[in-house]
Amino acid sequence: MLNKLGGWEDTIVALATPPGIGAIGVIRVSGNRAFDIINSLFPSKDLSGKASHTIHVGVLKENDNLIDEVVVALFKGPKSYTAEDVVEISCHGSPYVQQQVLQVCVNKGARIAKPGEFTQRAFLNGKLDLTQAEAVADLIASNTSASQKTALYNIRGGFSAVLKALREQLISFSALLELELDFSQEDVEFADRKKFYQIIQSAQTTTAQLLQSFQLGNVIKNGVSVAIIGKPNAGKSTLLNTLLNENRAIVSEIAGTTRDTIEEVLNINGILFRLIDTAGIREHSTDSIELVGIERSLEKMKSADIVLYIFDVNEITKEELQEITIKLKENNNKLILVGNKEDTFNNEEAVKKFNGIDTIHFISAKNNSGIEAIKISLFTSAVNEQPSSENVIITNARHHAALQQVKISLNDIELGLDNEVPGDLLALDIRRCLHYISEITGDISNEDVLDFIFSKFCIGK
Repeated sequence: MLNKLGGWEDTIVALATPPGIGAIGVIRVSGNRAFDIINSLFPSKDLSGKASHTIHVGVLKENDNLIDEVVVALFKGPKSYTAEDVVEISCHGSPYVQQQVLQVCVNKGARIAKPGEFTQRAFLNGKLDLTQAEAVADLIASNTSASQKTALYNIRGGFSAVLKALREQLISFSALLELELDFSQEDVEFADRKKFYQIIQSAQTTTAQLLQSFQLGNVIKNGVSVAIIGKPNAGKSTLLNTLLNENRAIVSEIAGTTRDTIEEVLNINGILFRLIDTAGIREHSTDSIELVGIERSLEKMKSADIVLYIFDVNEITKEELQEITIKLKENNNKLILVGNKEDTFNNEEAVKKFNGIDTIHFISAKNNSGIEAIKISLFTSAVNEQPSSENVIITNARHHAALQQVKISLNDIELGLDNEVPGDLLALDIRRCLHYISEITGDISNEDVLDFIFSKFCIGK
């Protein structure tokens, strides 16, 4: 809760490391009473006069109850994560000890923090904008090098800098338009329309690039689902095992061995691919369990980002493959064709047999031949290029939705310039554009939106 001076009345405390047994647990305390609370529990020395960014070793004790031997780190506001006084207590990693430390802090007047409340205070205290705050959550959740680099770049203000430059240009021109309105009787023009036209076109290009990056950002953040489909005994499970370099799926010569979908994750150049080995799809089966598996395979195929269709080069004709390809493309999935068992078929003859069909990767899943080409094809189908740590990539659906509105507003401004609309109407479109930019950075936001965003953070961050 904020006090009349704009500061926080209460002091919060939470475990900043994952719960459970470990060597060390870190408890974070933030607020205007953080130093007083910890000082009252730390008889080893008086912390009140100690400098910021120093660490102190001693015991934590409540009355006569010795809790633990700890290391206390002091961070005085505003030079702290939250811009408030912050104390971090490194105690032993026993869940019981950690709970005891939390409890004595509460006994002294702190309260348990809500999810994301430390970062929320950092945002509200001006230490970072909303895009940087959300990037903190993305970094915590990152599980590949690509997602880590993207989150780090946004934490350092990469996305914010682009939006700030765009916002300043629009505000500058809007101010000149407002000045024109003040001198409407003089029939003067302070705002150079030709220069503003260039600004708008540049802003449109930047916005289009940001919107386009969302497809890559979604891949980086959520991964790519790949359904491996084909007829029974085409080599789907063998291919899955070969890609993973482990025996994950049962392989046999018996048709219909795979009865249900099997999902595993493969990391290719920092992008996660969720490989889904499906039950073999055939038109006629009397096995009720197999039929259920086939139905699930079809469902997975429809929802997958990429369909990897594998077939036995000995058991299919060119006409049949062409017909299957047409049907698979009806679902708008990205399609990769894989001709398996090249070890039993002359490669040149296979190429000649299927000449005229989209690119086919001829492999031997059993002999691990041609597998690297499939990995490259999966990566290029999903990403096309290696994500750069120096490019702004949109990974947040909220940002994407607001940028769509920015794009519409910019188009309306351009249309207004084309039609030479009055300055007051042009100023309205500029304000609308600025509103959506500010929604992204958090310069304009309501409490409910903030609570929703930070509720998805882990407690202690």
